Amino acid sequence: MPESFHVPAFLLTVLMLPAFAQLYRRQRDTRALLWMLGFLFAVLHMLQAYRLGLWDFTDPRLHPWATAAGLSCALISAVLFLASFSPAGFRIRGHRILYAVPFAIPLVAYAILYDGVYHGDVPAQVWLILFPSLGALSLLIGCFWAYSRRAMPAWLTLTLFIFLGGAGFRICVTVGGPWPLIFAESALHLTAGLLIFYASRRLTPGTVLSGLGFFVWSFALWDMLSLVTSSRPPLPGILYIAALGPVLAAIGIFLLALEDEVALMRAASQREHRARTELEAYTAITLSRRRLEDFDRQAPLICQTIVDNSRFAQVALLLRPTVGPFRLAGVAGLDEPARNALEALAGRLPVTGFPPPGSASPIVEGGLSVRLNFEPWLLPGDDLERLGLTQILATPLYGDSSLDGLFLLMDVREPEHPLRSDDMIPVEVFAARVQSSRSQTQMFEKLVDAEKFAGLGQLAGSVARQLNNPLTVILGYASLLEASQSMTTQERRGVEAILAEARNMRSTLESLSRMSHTQGENFNAISVTELLSDIERLHRSEFVHRGIDFRLHADPTLPRALGNAQQVRQAVLYCLQFAMEAVDNLASSAEKSVRIDASVETDHVRILIAHSGPGFLHPTRAFDPFVPMQAAGETAGLGLSLCATILRENNGRISAVNKEPRGATIILELKAA
Repeated sequence: MPESFHVPAFLLTVLMLPAFAQLYRRQRDTRALLWMLGFLFAVLHMLQAYRLGLWDFTDPRLHPWATAAGLSCALISAVLFLASFSPAGFRIRGHRILYAVPFAIPLVAYAILYDGVYHGDVPAQVWLILFPSLGALSLLIGCFWAYSRRAMPAWLTLTLFIFLGGAGFRICVTVGGPWPLIFAESALHLTAGLLIFYASRRLTPGTVLSGLGFFVWSFALWDMLSLVTSSRPPLPGILYIAALGPVLAAIGIFLLALEDEVALMRAASQREHRARTELEAYTAITLSRRRLEDFDRQAPLICQTIVDNSRFAQVALLLRPTVGPFRLAGVAGLDEPARNALEALAGRLPVTGFPPPGSASPIVEGGLSVRLNFEPWLLPGDDLERLGLTQILATPLYGDSSLDGLFLLMDVREPEHPLRSDDMIPVEVFAARVQSSRSQTQMFEKLVDAEKFAGLGQLAGSVARQLNNPLTVILGYASLLEASQSMTTQERRGVEAILAEARNMRSTLESLSRMSHTQGENFNAISVTELLSDIERLHRSEFVHRGIDFRLHADPTLPRALGNAQQVRQAVLYCLQFAMEAVDNLASSAEKSVRIDASVETDHVRILIAHSGPGFLHPTRAFDPFVPMQAAGETAGLGLSLCATILRENNGRISAVNKEPRGATIILELKAA
């Protein structure tokens, strides 16, 4: 006779299967797949366990293998539901295996052996050894499963396993039969219901219905516990109520999936709003400046803006100046030791070829930000290693042909949530804007300098023309006076002073004329090594006479440079003369040294003229005419300005930097031939 109260539960569960199939097709995740398979195996178990009209496979004596299959489906269904809420696993040879698989194997073997192989008549010797061993093995795997994921507090997990495991083992020993497996199925449903409430930590229709469904589904557990205490048979009413469990659980889980999807959409909307707000904050910063030096002074403000609006609580900005290594331009959120360690690291990073190919992995797929490993550039006992900053997230600032800077991003807020594209895109867009503005500032600075030198050249030509004629008259009459025999000694000294100063003025006017006329591009391949060697031979005696330690080092593999040999020689000579005068005024006890280094830098030949004298008062304006060079107010006149004009005419560039604690360096760069 069919049990009519089972038919509605069976039909409603079957009707829910297409909904779970569509849910898995939409989400394509492991949890949706486990839910779909769990209800599929539950329906298969109902086909065997329920009397549905002419369909009756409930008698284990007539259909032992069907009974074993139905009980196995019930156990697999319960394990799959538990795995969907606690998907812990382990790896074997690179393959991830859920703990649910080894946990279910002993239980399924129990069902197949008991009903399928032995048909319910198990020999006493086998029963005492094999079946308790299978139960203990499954319980041991369950302990590893529970403690690997920590889905619930350890004390609650331990209490459940001691209580339910002990009760199941006693049922296996005292009652026997299929009751231990039915008890295990109910215990798994009870645990799944507890996991739903604990993992979601919210009271919603989905959690209430799904948790209630699994609790009702496990009602047979409470009736079977009476077997341990009083050995009375199960109450039929409990089984009737338990039949509603799959329906409630199916409806509740489907609502739970919809709630999770709504929560994901809400979280995505919040992330989008945060990204939009972050971009608006970055857009509000005015980055344009007239000079590159002024632009780089904004680095602390830029870093602080990222800290205030992004997920990163610590940010540093490394920038590469026009010449020289990277430097720490600004930080936010970092303490003094970390700041000093990063500043020291910046000076050790290579200017070219950084980061090395294959050494940086992207943070998010398709993004520009990478994970950089700084260990190759750390020194023994480096503070960065002590502070745990050997691997740092970085957003590069790429120029036209090289890396011009790096945003170093540290201390991620909400570390339990992995970084996503919407976390990195605002920072990457801001980095691109910073680099674009910096390049524009650099180009604008060059344009201003070019216009300034062009105007200066016109002024110099006009001054030279206006002064040349009077100077010619002065030189002519002074020469006539010098040739006169009637002058006294004092008068002759005055005439010689007039001639000397007039000739100096003529030399200055010739320099002004050079600045006002652009030379033709009569460029040749210059041997920089030979040029510097000639200069050393000609001026070695002068250095010795002044007591200056002079050293020259030129790379033997130095390529030839492209330019006008005479003009380049003149520029090097004047820079060398400037260095000699800078150290000549030092006290006799001070170190007096001048050094020339020549090396190749990508496609440029670089000449460094360094001295130990006082540094420049304004290194960025070292080549402006008549600008104070040193704190004492001394100027270089038109000499360094003329050097800048020569380098510009030869498609090169010139710059100046101060050394620590004393000294300065003039850097001349020419294109390699």
